[in-house]
Amino acid sequence: MGTMRVDNHPEIDCGDHVMRVLDYTAACGQPLSVRFAALMHDLGKARTPADILPRHLGHEVRGEAPLLALCEQRRVPADCRDLARLATLYHTKIHRAAELRADTVLRLLRDCDALRRPERFLQLLEVCVADARGRLHFETCDYPQAGWLRQLLAAAQSVDAGAVARNCADKRDIPQAVDRARVAAIAACCRLLLPTGNRQ
Repeated sequence: MGTMRVDNHPEIDCGDHVMRVLDYTAACGQPLSVRFAALMHDLGKARTPADILPRHLGHEVRGEAPLLALCEQRRVPADCRDLARLATLYHTKIHRAAELRADTVLRLLRDCDALRRPERFLQLLEVCVADARGRLHFETCDYPQAGWLRQLLAAAQSVDAGAVARNCADKRDIPQAVDRARVAAIAACCRLLLPTGNRQ
């Protein structure tokens, strides 16, 4: 996979990093889907153009196609494939959770299908914890993003969509009204949780 920036990854080698991430999930007794996602999350770094190395800008999107091709070829179970796809596409956005506005958090939750599949989203957060700790000298680092996003998901889930719908005179406005209520709930939670406060 090549090299990485030493300020972010003291281990430098991508393969070394991925093995550390995988070892961390195994040591924590994570299920197969989490371990597989850990193994695959940086697959796109193998496709990084040589002229931008050691940076790996865009590796998330570049990793999706080879991941899906590998899963089809090897008949990877759907739960492993789907979690690995989410980890590939969204792990860096989750790492930057403190920078996200409330509406961007809602978009992330929706993109990850977290409102319908919260248990899988929690597994995705475990992959991200492993990614953060699968680095030389960072094996026990704090990773508050996981806790923040668990609470932001709970805030979004706390919105009573049925009550919002009943207060809409025009039923066509319901989806937007529910979104506004969820963004407001996330923003209120952000003010309590995140060091930089509200991001509307």
